[in-house]
Amino acid sequence: MFCGLPVSLHAQSAGDVLAGPDSTPSLLASDDQEKDDVLDVDLQKTWSDRKATIKEKTGLDFGFDYNALGYTASASLGEDSAGGGAFRLFGSWELAGRGSANSGSLVFKFENRHKFGDVPVTGFGAELGYAGLVSSVFSDQGWRTTHLYWEQNFAQGRGVAYVGWLDVTDYVDVYALASPWSGFSNLAFQTGSGTIGGLPDGSLGVAAGYFLNENVYVSAGIADANADASDPLAGWDTLFGEGETFKSVEIGWTTGQKARFVNNAHLTFWQIDERKKAGTPKGHGVAFSVSQIVGDHWFPFLRGGWSEGGGSLYEAALSAGFGYTQDPSRNILGVGVNWSRPNEDTFGSGLDDQITVEVFQKWQLTEGIELTPSFQIIHNPAFNPTEDTIALLGLRARIAF
Repeated sequence: MFCGLPVSLHAQSAGDVLAGPDSTPSLLASDDQEKDDVLDVDLQKTWSDRKATIKEKTGLDFGFDYNALGYTASASLGEDSAGGGAFRLFGSWELAGRGSANSGSLVFKFENRHKFGDVPVTGFGAELGYAGLVSSVFSDQGWRTTHLYWEQNFAQGRGVAYVGWLDVTDYVDVYALASPWSGFSNLAFQTGSGTIGGLPDGSLGVAAGYFLNENVYVSAGIADANADASDPLAGWDTLFGEGETFKSVEIGWTTGQKARFVNNAHLTFWQIDERKKAGTPKGHGVAFSVSQIVGDHWFPFLRGGWSEGGGSLYEAALSAGFGYTQDPSRNILGVGVNWSRPNEDTFGSGLDDQITVEVFQKWQLTEGIELTPSFQIIHNPAFNPTEDTIALLGLRARIAF
């Protein structure tokens, strides 16, 4: 079934299925799954067995990985290539109600993000004259705390609450191909299709979600809009001192908790306060997403959003595409097309609309190694008057332990 993509859907609690494909619980569940890898090689069995023993004895589930991404472009205003890497240590320690539907866990993810060469991948769009992010995570921020929160399940696993340092993209406008580490790289195919401003991570806040019945769920959250993941303790001062926050409410429908990311339709409403030090205005908007498994192997989706202010990239955007796989544990093809209108409050007036296309093919080479070549086309880059179309070739790799 395609609905194994890209996270494990065997989990039973709302906490496991309301958090997105790159949340720590989802990442751990995905890494725990046995893969039908291309080379049929498992060099990590001893290590995996040892981790399973630790989890069984203590409730601590953990892993670490190294990720790398590089791009080269057909044309540029400046640099024509960029690359970066990220080391991540992540885990979930079940400390309360272990094994029960109402368990509580300490969840963490620490990262080191670094660039290769002169330009981090998150800054490569500016080199091309593109009003957008060809990747949203491969920066040169250094050490950072992306997750450090308490997850508490309640109502016999139908509800979950998070308190601590959160990544809002874990629970805002999520779908199966949203992870920039394993799905589409361009932000246009991720949270809000680029129309949501702020999107803080490593942000002090609270969030909660609840399944009203087997099909309908609601979720909401509030987080520090000025968060700096490289200095998490500063969140106490920025949240309670400046009081500028990002807020979201989502209501959605799914065929069942285990199909939350694939058979799904939802509306996400968000608002962000004016950030005085950052110089960005207050804003608000709405995003939508519809996706459905077709014939076990096809995964079409339609997503988009609208915003006013808030420092978002786009004031309006629409993304459509599909995923395809015969076996999601072995390979996944993703194809997406996005139309976007740059936000005048962010970039100024008079900019033309942009069209972005991304195609990727993820291969599970061994149990712990993924390789993902990709291709992006940017038509009518907003800040590049000399080029109508720019092509990018990319290669992403992940080694997990």
